[in-house]
Amino acid sequence: MNRIIGCMANRSPFRVTNVEPLNPQKFQDPWITAKGEPRARITMTGLGTLWINTGTLCNLACKNCYIESSPTNDALVYISLAEVRVFLDEIAAHNLPTREIAFTGGEPFMNPDMIAILQLCLARGFDILMLTNAMRPMRRFEAQLLGLEGRERITFRVSLDHFTKPVHEAERGPRSWDKALDGLEWLSSHRFTVAVAGRHLAGESEADARAGYAALFADHGWGVDAHDPVQLVLFPEMDAGADIAEITDACWSLLNVTPQSIMCASSRMVVKRKGEAAPRVAACTLLPYDPQFDMGASLAEAAQDVQLNHPHCARFCVLGGASCSA
Repeated sequence: MNRIIGCMANRSPFRVTNVEPLNPQKFQDPWITAKGEPRARITMTGLGTLWINTGTLCNLACKNCYIESSPTNDALVYISLAEVRVFLDEIAAHNLPTREIAFTGGEPFMNPDMIAILQLCLARGFDILMLTNAMRPMRRFEAQLLGLEGRERITFRVSLDHFTKPVHEAERGPRSWDKALDGLEWLSSHRFTVAVAGRHLAGESEADARAGYAALFADHGWGVDAHDPVQLVLFPEMDAGADIAEITDACWSLLNVTPQSIMCASSRMVVKRKGEAAPRVAACTLLPYDPQFDMGASLAEAAQDVQLNHPHCARFCVLGGASCSA
């Protein structure tokens, strides 16, 4: 019974009412939980999605940005076209089952090599998932985006934190709402594939959130299905300082969740940390700075198991049921 209670704690992280601080004894040992139980780990099933962080510089400084992107934060520096090519060459050389290259930041369109990187990935036959705020950095490249061969294989996932202007701008700052909507309108009017990323809010049900977004999308004629979890992704709030259950081997059957469904079973993220000579591979998009989730310099090295030794592993992936990939 105690195991069930432990695994089920905070089962709905997007409506968290328990704001107790994280127990400092938790997430200390990569192999054993604070209760002395074997910590869950994830074995890679195959690299389906390769994430590439283009750099943490961004035109916005959102209040709850998990990676602390801003106009001044270059903790992750711009990755270059040549550096991306190295990892695409490794995928080809080892015949990895990678179908999708996904880009996140910061704002990816701040990176001066972004268009050339997109051209390379499309030429190699990959589908592309592009996370963007669809604001001025993206709009500078309208002509280049329209001219990309194979652009129908790009999905632009635009960040829209809520279906109302006040809530969105409370997170992203004044004058961010209209610019984001203008970017969505431009993408939609030029028949790019568009998705939206929003957030679960405390006190708001998923059904209400999706209904609100559906009305917004219908008003603008964007053709995004708010009831499709791929076209409208609602992410749980993340607070690494709030208490959360640790995930043990026993939790999989108790929660009816399979390790293979967790993001790090099929994806990795390339990052270039400031001061390092070359890019490295992190276990996932959420943990680019934590050294225990640095998996090596190559995709081959990064195929090792991942110990779920961080609050985000529990709150976002296992208990939250979320994934960044399409």
